[in-house]
Amino acid sequence: MIRQVIIAEGKSDIARIQRAVEADVIATEGYTLRPAVLRDIRAAYEKRGIIILTDPDGPGERIRARLAALFPGALHAFVPKDEAKTDDDVGIENASPASIRKALEKVRPCRQEDSRLFSAADLFRAGLSGGENSSAKRAAVGAILGIGWGNSRQFLKRLNHFGITREEWERALSACGEE
Repeated sequence: MIRQVIIAEGKSDIARIQRAVEADVIATEGYTLRPAVLRDIRAAYEKRGIIILTDPDGPGERIRARLAALFPGALHAFVPKDEAKTDDDVGIENASPASIRKALEKVRPCRQEDSRLFSAADLFRAGLSGGENSSAKRAAVGAILGIGWGNSRQFLKRLNHFGITREEWERALSACGEE
């Protein structure tokens, strides 16, 4: 049983998450966050803590950012986009139970300030920006680190906000064959 309450986007996500793990889950029901939903999330945050697990797409990232601003002590879990998509849809409801469990094993807190440990030059040297396959490489490294995919700017922000260490970075790059 996961102690924290997982915050997902919809009922289909809840069903898929509960197939993967034993946990309480609250659906945001979209970006609007009705007052009753916000009250439920706030109560969960204050009593048990929350894990934000939104879809790996634009709307999911906007919901995650809004929740992170409202609940700065929340934990974050990311299912890689390639593990949460079908031919015409991207979402947690498409992820396998194993992918969801793997994401929840890598939950991370978000720091309020940048660690500034990583720079754009680090991404470039590792081939994660400015190259032909940079996007795919960021996705692979993000999956290993448990911080999801992002464009170069987002990815750099995640490296610094989620407390990734140089050792974790080096291990992830080695695992992807990028040194």
